[in-house]
Amino acid sequence: MDDVAGVFGTTKGLKEKYGENRVFDTPIAENSLTGIAAGAAMAGLRPVLIHARMDFILLSLDQLVNHASKWSYMFAGQVKVPMVVRTISARGWGSGAQHSQCIQGMLMNVPGLKIVAPATPYDAKGLMISAIIDNNPVLFVEHRWLHKTTGPVPENLYSIPIGKGVIRRKGNDITIVAISYMLVEALKAADKLKEAGISAEVVDLRSLKPFDEEIIIESVSKTGRLLIADTGSKTGSVASEIAAFAAEKAFYHLKKPVVRVCCPDTPTPTSDVLEKAYYPSDEDIFREAAKLVRD
Repeated sequence: MDDVAGVFGTTKGLKEKYGENRVFDTPIAENSLTGIAAGAAMAGLRPVLIHARMDFILLSLDQLVNHASKWSYMFAGQVKVPMVVRTISARGWGSGAQHSQCIQGMLMNVPGLKIVAPATPYDAKGLMISAIIDNNPVLFVEHRWLHKTTGPVPENLYSIPIGKGVIRRKGNDITIVAISYMLVEALKAADKLKEAGISAEVVDLRSLKPFDEEIIIESVSKTGRLLIADTGSKTGSVASEIAAFAAEKAFYHLKKPVVRVCCPDTPTPTSDVLEKAYYPSDEDIFREAAKLVRD
């Protein structure tokens, strides 16, 4: 049967619509199920496997990293692995250190694995369709707090190219590259920066591997300053990879060093008070962006 809670409500009604042979709950055996999904993909299906918490995708790393992402290369392209691993990341309700992690930065190191992280309902559908169509394993990362957001979603089928970012707000003084949920905070920060006389351009990458290099270079060449807001811990994060890319490809456009706004390199606290101090917000982005422009 399908999960009673419907994966935080996102799969409710699918079993009734498509049948229990296509939509069903599975045993909690992450590594085994990832291997089964990879085998099904090799056999001609296009499975969508859901890890309700990203933390437990770590139990699947052997199948995901050593097998699914490598098989097409190892068999000289004669084998395709068109599978989607959908996973929900980040904070919830005082979920603590083992249920709140955003480890997409860690998984960017895996050759053969594509990673997308939509931040709007429209992009969630468009990128899911692209991920299902793609003949490679795709990690589909959702930040839990984005489930609170609403927005227009057409009923017709449409796709958003993997690897193509979008400018959510145009600006001239600083580029803010926002990852996943941090787009919400970045847009709030941009409003505050405008009140302070600073024009911020907000870039939503949408795809993390591959990510849109061109949109970053074009924006930084205009603004000369780059701030990256990521949902993961700072060391080895998506923000780290983008910062390294900027140093290699956009160095002569930069007027100031790149700034990263991320979670600290500590386990996630459970306390509500400590959570508020732990997670970066629009205030953190505003403060660091203002400093970068004015100092």
